[in-house]
Formats: sequence, structure tokens, C-alpha cells
Amino acid sequence: MSPPSIFPSKRSAIAPFMAMDVLREAKTLERQGLSIVHMELGEPGAPAPRLVREAAAAALKEGVIGYGEALGDSNLRARIARHYQETYGAEISPERIIATTGSSGAFMLAFLAAFDPGARIAVATPGYPAYVNILEALGLECVTIEVGHETHFAPTAQLLEASHKRCRLDGAILMSPANPTGAMISREELARICAFCDDANITFISDEIYHSLSYATTCETALRFSDRAIVVNSFSKYYAMTGWRLGWLVAPQNLMRPLERLQQSLAICAPTLAQRAALAAFESVEELELVKAGYARSRALMLEKLPKIGLGDFAPPDGAFYFYVDVTSLASDSMNFCRRMLEEAGVAATPGLDFDRARGRRTIRLSYAGAERDVALGLERLDVWLRRA
Repeated sequence: MSPPSIFPSKRSAIAPFMAMDVLREAKTLERQGLSIVHMELGEPGAPAPRLVREAAAAALKEGVIGYGEALGDSNLRARIARHYQETYGAEISPERIIATTGSSGAFMLAFLAAFDPGARIAVATPGYPAYVNILEALGLECVTIEVGHETHFAPTAQLLEASHKRCRLDGAILMSPANPTGAMISREELARICAFCDDANITFISDEIYHSLSYATTCETALRFSDRAIVVNSFSKYYAMTGWRLGWLVAPQNLMRPLERLQQSLAICAPTLAQRAALAAFESVEELELVKAGYARSRALMLEKLPKIGLGDFAPPDGAFYFYVDVTSLASDSMNFCRRMLEEAGVAATPGLDFDRARGRRTIRLSYAGAERDVALGLERLDVWLRRA
């Protein structure tokens, strides 16, 4: 007699992360011998900086990579605090910083430490899908704030206030530069958002994982405008350390002990090897700026080529490494459009439903995080494919 089935929990019935589904399908085609250009993931094509790899090798040679403190290595936390002083002129105590298992671990810790089940959290849409998925899995209510061309896809304090009037918000998580649009919140607007959240007793989480990846203006941190803001950052994007799974969280002092307790049980600590290596990331700016210059050239190429091949309906991205393109003139279903693009053109892209459940059938996201030659090849393949279509 077979044992009874184990039924999945209701909390696990979240939407898939479609970019990862596309990656799985693309890898399957590659194993079958097909050539695929990957424009579906926000993963830097460059390796981690040389100094980071050397620091990791030296740590491995020593042989002992054990547990670390739950809040993170004290040297790394001090260096992150120094980064805020050097980059933004913000005085942040290392005691307010916790090293996390990527930004994903930081979101989990922040949501658990700051909100109880049933709390309402505002998120911008189109936006990063994992926010909604994690919040829903934790029993938190998402309140979507639709952004579009009228604000260059950037959320505003006015939109946040209007949402709060419709249904009282307990929190808000906003990203600048943003995924999938590359939109940035201006310094002045970020100050207004922080001030409104402080006045309305809304816990504001500022996702700053794409900081330093801006092309038209300078990134600004919410820590300049509020001591109540929670800031998430990561070594994955600018520092090209995606698989090292290391990020950090800056929080008000009264949340640090709750965060530490959660970290102790959920992860014990962030990866020790990654923490020891990441100290060298801050000394690798010259190398990283060369990588960023490559992104800028790919961005310029896409600004030029996409309109010529029929994919010109987008807001030019200010930062990150994505184009969010409306494909309504070419297709009524971006899921099917991306599937055909993958199978017929050999180009992997993410359908807009990953980022906007209401309007995403009209859009796709194209990443230019990969090598410049791959971005150029992807555009060539799309040109040929769309001419045949």
C-alpha cells in the first residue's frame, strides 16, 4: 500500500520566478546542442574581480572556513560602513549592518523582523517578482503601485501617499535603479518618499542592489534622508559576485537584535568564504568600472538597434542593465513571444508577466548584463528573426 501523498502548503503556491524558468528551458536547449544567447538574467558576464578571487584562494589555502558570527564578519561590516561614508557621505555605524545570504536573505530577514502576518506592503509594478512571492509566502499582503511612462517608471511619494489613503500601509519596498525598467528615483523624490514614510509610520525598505550601475545620474541612498529606513544591497550586481550569495542589510538599531536572532536560526551566518573575499571587492573599483563601461556600450548599442528592429517602445533605462520593451505591436502574448524567440531565434528573454501580473502580457525584459559580443549577437539574431516573422 502506497503511503498517502504529502500535499504542498498553501504558502508554497506562489508564482514561479519566470526568469529562472526561462533559464531552465534555455539550458535544456543548450544541452541538445543549440546555441542560445542569454538575455533573460541580470547576471554579469564578467567574473568576480581578480582581487576577490585571489582573496578566496588565499582563504581556501588556509583550510578552515567555519561558522562566522550571525551579524557578519566585523571587518566586512566596518568596510561596508566606510563605503557609505566614502560613496554617499553617510555616517553609518557598523553595528547597524548585517551580512546576509545575498539580497534574497536580506529581504527575508527584513520582512520577518519588521512586519507581522497580514501587514500591507506596497510594491511598485512592474517590479522585481521575488518581493511579491516572498511577501505572499510569509502571509503578508502586497499592495501594488502601478508605474508607467508618466513618471518614467519611477515610483513617487505622491503615488505612495495615494495608495496609503486607499488602504493603510504598514511598509513599502522600492528599488532604484529598478528591475526590470532601469528607472531611477531622483534624489529629491527619494527624500520626499523617506519623509512621507517617516511621517506616516510606514517602514520603508530601499532596495539598492543596482547602485553604482547608473549611466545618466548618480545613485543616492535612503540612509541620507532617514534613520528609520532599511536598506538592502548586494555584491551580486556591480561587484559581479552573483553565485557567492552575499549581500547586506542596514537597519535601525532597534531591529538589529531581532535580525540577529532570525539569522541565527535561518542561516546561522552568511557564507564565510564569500565574506572574507568580499573585503577585496571594495578595492577593485578600477576593474569594476571597466566592466561597467562595457554595460554602457551595450546599453548604447541597444538604444540604437532596438528601434530599428521593431522593439523601440521602451523608456530609456537610467541604470541597472535591462530594457523593458512593449511588444504589443508584434504580439498579444509576451509568454508565447518569448517562447518563440527562444526556440526560433536562439535568444532567451523574460516575459513581462514576471514583473507585472496585470499588464505584463504586453512586455518583455532584455538584459544587457552579458558580454558585449553576446549582446550584439542577440540583437543580430532578433533582427533576422523579426524580419522573417
